[in-house]
Amino acid sequence: MMDKTRLQGKNCLITGSARGMGAAVAEYYAEQGAKVCVADINIDGCEQVAARIREKGGEAIAVSLDVTKRDQMKAAVKATVDAFGSLNVMVNNAGINKPLMFMDITEENWHQIMDVNALGCLIGMQEAAKQMIDQGKENGPYKIINVGSILSRQAFDDVVPYSCSKHAVLAMINGGAKALVQHNITVNGYGPGVVRTELWEQLDKELVAIGKFEKPGQSMDELAENMILMKRYSYPEDVVGTAAFLASHESDYMTGQLLMIDGGMVIQ
Repeated sequence: MMDKTRLQGKNCLITGSARGMGAAVAEYYAEQGAKVCVADINIDGCEQVAARIREKGGEAIAVSLDVTKRDQMKAAVKATVDAFGSLNVMVNNAGINKPLMFMDITEENWHQIMDVNALGCLIGMQEAAKQMIDQGKENGPYKIINVGSILSRQAFDDVVPYSCSKHAVLAMINGGAKALVQHNITVNGYGPGVVRTELWEQLDKELVAIGKFEKPGQSMDELAENMILMKRYSYPEDVVGTAAFLASHESDYMTGQLLMIDGGMVIQ
């Protein structure tokens, strides 16, 4: 449901938002009244998302961003503030995965995933928090939102580095909430399960390639049948409402929490 007032006055930076869940969240935020910086290493995708937002009457800019590079994160925060006047909401969404069976994990695989998913999240939190602190606690509450996963709560044998990175995201939600509450900054997150996006389509092919599944689509179908209480995988539109809740004033009295949006894969 479109509500142009729900996120009115919220200036948001969303990493990894050139496609998939990040793009869906960016567009939904704009529909809810937010101004959005669409940031991703894929600048062409960013431009397309920002253009769609503007075509619908929203405000958006596109910024090239490698989340592992602090200077680029600083530049993305500055671009958001230069365009919109302040930064109110930071969504650390950027993430990658490359499945390998446990005994096949390499140092390269480990560092690539951990650098983007964990270090990138930390850098994003820090640089956003610096800006929010400079703006003054009286202008908050500010929101830092980290995208976790079902694998923030458990692990599978074919995606251990990814699970480690998402456990790290949960740790940063917990620790960041304690560190930043004095500045009127809340830190929360949402944990999707099996979401049909370009990332999962690629993951599905790679799971077949390493022999975990026999045919394309089998991973999603079997997870839906055997592990998801609702018996279906999700789409980005299943996630955006919770993402908007965490960015809105409705969640002002929440911090340090990871909300699962997984159809019942993880029961807390």
